[in-house]
Amino acid sequence: MQEIHYVLILMGAFVAMASPGPATLAIASTSMNQGRVQGLALASGILTGSLFWSCSAAFGLGAVLYANVWLFESLRYVGAVYLLFLAYKSCRSAMTNKSDTSKMLATLETKKTSLHTAYFRGLAIHLTNPKAILFLGSLFAMGMPSSVSTQGLLSVIVLLTIQSACINLGYAVLFSNPRIRQGYFKMKRGFDAAFTLMFGIAGIKILLSKVNI
Repeated sequence: MQEIHYVLILMGAFVAMASPGPATLAIASTSMNQGRVQGLALASGILTGSLFWSCSAAFGLGAVLYANVWLFESLRYVGAVYLLFLAYKSCRSAMTNKSDTSKMLATLETKKTSLHTAYFRGLAIHLTNPKAILFLGSLFAMGMPSSVSTQGLLSVIVLLTIQSACINLGYAVLFSNPRIRQGYFKMKRGFDAAFTLMFGIAGIKILLSKVNI
């Protein structure tokens, strides 16, 4: 009986999860702007989305997307529009008048979104990225034998979830570090301009990309 290639699956998923992308940008932006609790809430939403796509890839929802291109494309366009909306918000923030760090921090503290809102923002970012299921599906195809048991599938899902939790929650803790936040507020306009550019590029790239399914 063939064995599951855990190392191949986890290494491939690690590169995808840890590399800069919409989820990482959102965690960094939220954690630096609104603090650790908000960042962890958003990261938890992304983690939930990651768990959903892992289960979907393992138990065949990818086949549904393959058979219904319109559903895949709809999710893709919704995700792209949302990223462009985040770029717009970052742009507006970059264009506001600069104030000193203490006043800026006090203002942001009073404007914190609810934890539910932060969580569902993270969930929306990940659920509107259907490419995740295609990537995971390819990893599963390479790393798992066709005769894999349900127990084997669940073991992979659990390990991927633990890895995703370490990465996403770890980023929230990292970017909410007081020193990093202070540095962010001192150069807020520059950071917001960078977030505008990166969210914008990500959204446009998704809109213009063609995925063969």
